Amino acid sequence: MATTPIKKTSQTRHGFKAGEHIVYPAHGVGQITGIEDQEIAGYKLELFVISFEKDKMTLRVPVSKIATVGMRKLAETSVVKKALETVKGRARIKRTMWSRRAQEYEAKINSGDLISIAEVVRDLYRADSQPEQSYSERQLYEAALDRMAREVAAVDHVSETEAIRQIEQNLMKNPRRNAKAGEAEAETAGDAEYVDDEREEAA
Repeated sequence: MATTPIKKTSQTRHGFKAGEHIVYPAHGVGQITGIEDQEIAGYKLELFVISFEKDKMTLRVPVSKIATVGMRKLAETSVVKKALETVKGRARIKRTMWSRRAQEYEAKINSGDLISIAEVVRDLYRADSQPEQSYSERQLYEAALDRMAREVAAVDHVSETEAIRQIEQNLMKNPRRNAKAGEAEAETAGDAEYVDDEREEAA
């Protein structure tokens, strides 16, 4: 299959331009490092070149596919503020098997929606006084925290370390999470709001 050399262009495409940070749902925050024109078998293809520096990965995404993959601009400051408020709230945990909840958490993380990701951080966070998490819970929590921190850092122009500190400070603002060790067992039952899954009830 004949492929012509790649030509780099600095023009804006669909409101996105080289140099800006964006959110690619499947991988989180990345930076458009260029926009390329490539011709394959007589067809011209425009590509966004997106770098995910922390993951040491580069994607080339056809401009025509950005809506399909859900690529978006960074969240507005007001949305970041709402996400930070979200993690202060009481965890909402469905009374379903962990495997099912894990799938729902993964779907939220990969949705690219900052508020949904903040909900996962809120629901899976455990303070020192609370029971330890399972390995799989910890993995999902860290994945959600990483995604949230990267976007908060990019929007607020701070380091990821500072963004994680902000998120964790807000997580600790739920007074129940500050229960002393002796009170932990009594408080644990009140730490989360358990939500029955109506679909399971109907079944």
